[in-house]
Amino acid sequence: MRPDGRFAPSPTGVLHVGNLRTALLAWLFARSQGAGFLMRIEDLDTGRVRRELEAGQLEDLRAIGLDWDGPAVRQSERQELYAGALARLDDAGLLYRCWCTRAEIREAASAAHGERPEGAYPGTCRELSAAAVAEREARGRPPAWRVRADGARVTFADRLCGETGGEVDDFVVRRNDGAYAYNLAVVVDDAEQGIGEVVRGADLLDSTPRQLWLGARLGLPAPGYAHVPLMLGPDGARLAKRHGAVTLADRAALGQAPEDVRRELLTPFGLGGYDTMHELVTHFDPARIR
Repeated sequence: MRPDGRFAPSPTGVLHVGNLRTALLAWLFARSQGAGFLMRIEDLDTGRVRRELEAGQLEDLRAIGLDWDGPAVRQSERQELYAGALARLDDAGLLYRCWCTRAEIREAASAAHGERPEGAYPGTCRELSAAAVAEREARGRPPAWRVRADGARVTFADRLCGETGGEVDDFVVRRNDGAYAYNLAVVVDDAEQGIGEVVRGADLLDSTPRQLWLGARLGLPAPGYAHVPLMLGPDGARLAKRHGAVTLADRAALGQAPEDVRRELLTPFGLGGYDTMHELVTHFDPARIR
């Protein structure tokens, strides 16, 4: 596949400089290969997203020099695609309903400690009897939908992290509030939009085996992956609001222009001395991303 890239922010808060650095790197990976770059708004969590935050995020991305091909696409406007994918999984016998609460999942996982990966669903609802299903339906709590992964193990070659992989649990593809889950939406979107290389933060590395497994079940082409390092605060923890001036607005209040922030973010990768986006593309070297 052509190595088209993308950045996919969720409008639930203001982008901090760590997010902006990931966006810059995703843009550089794509543009340095002569590829397209798309913007996708992950706004399926309707209880948390704010449209004004979306506008602010796009403004900040433009301020640091990013551009993208075509208009930004919203997941909330792509529900039919996710419904079609869910129906294909159901037709293939790969789905089951789950009524477990988060507390019940934590308790079951704790009881089975050491038998499965941390955070993996223990399969409580996987083989319920008809009577057990009827009992849960009678409670009136809507179920989530999970895949039947059968403990599959998926390995893949990440451009930056090397050969890696993990076991795939029975993860949720549609939540009990009716919202399509991230792992389903991102797989469908990346394939439908022709994304050839997914460049994103290393915090999402563990979700990749699930997404590759799901894409294979749906007969979709698999993109390449490059998981870039996260930006850390002075305490060595993942960058967060508690670390102080972490947004473009914060930096502007300190007299720092967006282009100065961009130089600062790219200095660890040998790109802090370049003023234009053209220069950055010309001198970008993926091998320096560590």
